[in-house]
Order: sequence, then structure tokens, then C-alpha cells
Amino acid sequence: MRKLSTILIFAVGLLSFTTASAQTYQLKSPDNNFKISINVKDSITYSVAYKNTNILLPSAISLTLDKEVLGKDAKVKKTVTSTVNTVIHPPFGKVANLAEHYNQLTIDFSGSYSLIVRAYNDGVAYRFITALKDSVKVLSEQANFNLQGAPAAILPETDNYTAWEVPYIEHQSTDSIANGKRALTPALFAYKSGIKVVVAEADLFNYPGMYIQKQGKHFAGNFAAYPAVTVMGSWGDFVSVVKERKNYIAQTEGTRTYPWRVIIATDDDKTLLNNELIYKLSKPSVIKNTAWIKPGKATWEWWHDAMLPGADIPSGMPNRNTVLYKYYVDFAAKNKLEYLMVDAGWSNNYDVTKISPRVDMRELISYAKKKNVGVFLWCVASPLLKDLGKNLDFIKSLGAVGIKVDFFDRDDQEAISWLELIAKEAAKRQLMVNFHGCSKPTGLQRTYPNIVNYEAVRGEECSKWDYTANPKHHLTFPFTRMLAGPLDYTPGSMRNATMETFKPVDPGLPSSLGTRCHELAMYVIFDQTFAMLSDSPTEYEKYPDIMKYVSAVPTVFQETKVLDGKVGEYAVIAKRNNKNWYLGAMTDWAARTIKIDFSFLPAGVTYQADIYTDGADADKVATSYVHKTITVTNKTKLDINLAKGGGAAMYIHP
Repeated sequence: MRKLSTILIFAVGLLSFTTASAQTYQLKSPDNNFKISINVKDSITYSVAYKNTNILLPSAISLTLDKEVLGKDAKVKKTVTSTVNTVIHPPFGKVANLAEHYNQLTIDFSGSYSLIVRAYNDGVAYRFITALKDSVKVLSEQANFNLQGAPAAILPETDNYTAWEVPYIEHQSTDSIANGKRALTPALFAYKSGIKVVVAEADLFNYPGMYIQKQGKHFAGNFAAYPAVTVMGSWGDFVSVVKERKNYIAQTEGTRTYPWRVIIATDDDKTLLNNELIYKLSKPSVIKNTAWIKPGKATWEWWHDAMLPGADIPSGMPNRNTVLYKYYVDFAAKNKLEYLMVDAGWSNNYDVTKISPRVDMRELISYAKKKNVGVFLWCVASPLLKDLGKNLDFIKSLGAVGIKVDFFDRDDQEAISWLELIAKEAAKRQLMVNFHGCSKPTGLQRTYPNIVNYEAVRGEECSKWDYTANPKHHLTFPFTRMLAGPLDYTPGSMRNATMETFKPVDPGLPSSLGTRCHELAMYVIFDQTFAMLSDSPTEYEKYPDIMKYVSAVPTVFQETKVLDGKVGEYAVIAKRNNKNWYLGAMTDWAARTIKIDFSFLPAGVTYQADIYTDGADADKVATSYVHKTITVTNKTKLDINLAKGGGAAMYIHP
């Protein structure tokens, strides 16, 4: 019997052995590329290898509760192994079918807690599960990441627990990172061998978000403590600001699952652009009927200060009224955009039920509905939460289809619970949600697919103020932050600039860093279920050929092919929606020639390709582009020149 047991255990990729002083369990991914080892002695440690290369050395994990430490003097009661090989069918996203194949080990410990370990071909993860009778306080969590050697790092660094729209800082070695330095997750580390390692989390509910902090030679999970005293302050005195914190990070149920701690590794950068491990690890949808959730694109007034140069009506921020917004509705309807996004100013920031007298919101939404355009309305998180049910009922009564909720500016346990509460209550009223001023996604969008986007990225808005939203940045966060979920970068600038000609503008009509085709490629490269057209309708109307592409490109797809990519340098992606394909290519500040192999197209079908490429002088005049239409098949190969900060976009249709 003992021999038979061992054979069955090996079948799911588990090897276990015991020494005089410790028990060790090893779990492999289905393709055998990942191996995670759990060592149980006086404490619990784990280590990770990728393709026989150690990437994480033994790293301690534990949960310190108010009455005990889970992981200290751990005693194994039993282990259970299993394999799952199935397919997830997301209601929408970048693919129609998502393979879910993993081996799992469950270790039950004395003291009514367990450790769940999973190994996917995409990466590995672990989480604690407890079955304690009473509620508990989590004083701290030990989640160590003892990286092998001193890899380079690309980190979204922060000195606080209130900001997620940060630039990325590159380090040639983790040894050069100051002790105590903190970064957001996902965080990326790069070895000279070519292996990239990403540290992240998934399935975060009723618990603070995880940062990583440099502690000596390794990194450790770091968490905001539970708020003890909060006041209204920060922007406009409508943001909940923590003045004092408790001596614990969470107060929670004794019986629960804790968030996954996730390690992703690859020796091929481009696979990061299609890695859906965080989504796979997250709780499936609790919304049974998702037919009312409609992804799409929106015209939006805020980025360009509601200015409509050349329009026959007064425009600009002081003129945000019913007539002006109807102009945006007409533009959306004419160009087959699904939505109008109405940003701050339509109501009182402290009370959404007090509508600006300049806007007849019921009339506007009624007008938009007749033209098959839905309306999203902006609001502030804290005032919304004061009477969430009443406020959402009011927004629904206006006829809005969604809300943009802004200024959370926290990710402690209380703030993370707000995200779920808003998504849940909005779903009851069939309202979609776009979160802004929020922490990065961790899979809540799978559980509540009415969450159609998150900000949590340094986006195009920063072009109004500084130089940080630049092509180097655009080729960094798709390999890191985008692993966590969709992002509201708000692309679409038609006023494009080189590094030499760019100048931040606020207030007024801003421009963006990178070429026009670089900007167009964002609609394919960036995952965004709900996407903005950031620029003025009158600017788009000058270029009917570009509007053809922007109108056509969808925000969700059934198939995604990552053709090439390198962190911080370039990316080339093709995505299919029904029979049409869309391709985006982007480069950093280095000009380069890319080869497009159209073998991703089905054999025997001839397509027309509308191709938008950088003009010959785009390195000096960033608005310069060339549009041409050619015939392509799956045998076509094409060289495309990308200017400095450049790009290319294609709309490929039968």
C-alpha cells in the first residue's frame, strides 16, 4: 500500500520526505518547469526553482495572530494532493478560453489551519486557510521573498500607503536598494540569465494589500495597519485620511482563506504579456447573469479640459453643461463608441444627489440612450460610501449604466473591503464600476465582472504635469502591473510630442510623449475592458482614417497572440475579436524595425489590413504617420519601422 501511495503522489507532481528534524514537500508544475518546496520544522519555509534554477531560497512564512503564531512549531497532521485540468470561460477579456491546469498540495497542521500550495505552468502560489472558532486579529504576516543572488529590479516604489500611480525605478542590483525601501506589487526582478521573476498577490478580500520591503538581503511582505483614527482631508477634504493606526493589520473571521502569495517566472519576456495567473487564482464570479455588463470605449472630457477647438458651441471646463455633453454623445453615436464618461463637476463632490444646475442629467442620459450611448458618472469614494445604497439608487434612477469611483487613496483592510462592497452593491443595481485612485487589482474583477477597469497606473493624465508617462514607462507596466488586471491608462492623445518638443500643459490642451502610432497601439497592447478616448472629439474628426481604426478596435477579444516583447523595450501583440484581428506594436525611445509574421491568421483567408505606421520624420514630428491598406494572408511577412517612441497599429478584417 505504501508503494501505491507514492506512485499516486508522484502522479500529481509531489515528492515528500522526512529527515530527523524536518519534513519537506516538493510540488511541481504540470510541465515540470516550476518546483516549490515546503520545509516544515520549527517554522515553515518555502523555496522555488524554475527550470532547475533556484530563484527563491528558503523563505519563512507565518501568520501572527493575537493568540498564536500560525507556522511556529508547526505539526503536520496530513497532506492531500490533487490535480485540476479544466478551462475557464471569462465573460470577457483578452481570451474566450483560459486553460487552468495545476497541481495542488494541502498541508493540514495541528491548530486548525492549513497551507495550500499550487504549481501552474504560469507560476506558483501559496495561501493560509484557517478554521478557528472566534474572530481573530492578525498582528502581522511573515511573507518573505529571499531572492537568489542580487538580480536587477524594476520597482514601483512608494514611501506611503496611499499612492499607486507611481513611476518605475530601475536598479542594476537589489544590493543597491536601500534597506527599508518599499514597493508596490506586482514587482519584477531580472537575472542576467534572462529569467524574470514577478512577486504578486491574488484573491485579496477583507485584508490589506501587500507591498514588498527591502529587509537586509531579502524582501518581505509589508502591510498597512488597520486604521484607528481617520479624518476627511487630502484632495478637496473629501478623502478618508488615516491619522492613527492600530497595532494589527486585520481583524477578521477565524474561518477564512487568506490571499495568495504569487511567484511568476519566465525566461521569455513576452509570456508575461499573456500571463493570467492572478485571474486564475481568484474567486469565480458571484454574478450569475452578466449579460448587462457591456465592455466598450468612451468619449471623455476631463483630459483635454472639455475644450472643443473649432466647434460651434462654447466649450472648456466652465461650459460643461447639457449642450456640451450632448456634443460628446453625438460624437460617440456617430463613431460607434458605446459610452460617454462624465467626470468631476456634474454633481457636488460631497453629495452625488446634488446635481450641478448647468447639467440636466436626466435629459442628457435620456438623449444618450436614444442614440445607444450609455453614460458613466464620476463620484468620490468616501461620500459615496456614507450612504451607499441611497447614492447608488440615485445614480441608477438617473439612468446611468456605470460609475467611476475615485480617491480611495488607501489599501488597508477597511479600504480593500470598500472595493468589494461597492462592486457588490453596484452589481445588485446592474451598474458597472471603474475604480480610480485605488490600489492595484488582485482578481476582484473576476469575482465581480461588473468591475470593468482599474486605474492603479501612472497614466496619460500625468502628461499634464510631468514627463513620467513616456514610452519607456509604456513598455514597462504591461509586463508588471498589467499582470494584475486591466488598467485605465486613458490613451488616445492626438497631440503627440517627442522628448525634445514635449511640454506639460495644465490647464489647457495637453500633449503626450511618443508618436501618434505609439498612442494608437495602446488600444491593443493595454488590457482595458473599459477604454477612454482621452482627446477632444474635434481633434479626432480631423483624421477620418484614424477614427476608422479607433471606432473599430474593441476592448475585449477571444484570442490574444503575443508576437514579441522585451521588458522596457518593445511589445508586439495581435488580438482577435470575432473574425477581425487588431495588432499593436510599441517601442521605447529606441528606433527599431520589427518583423510582422502574419501566420497567426487562419489559412486560406484573405484579409484587408489598414496599417498605421510612423512617418519618415516621426522622430522629429511625432504626429507624423502613414496610413495604407494592403492585402494580407497567413503567409505574409512585413517589416515595420518604428521611430523613437514610436509604434504601429493595424485593423485586419476579411
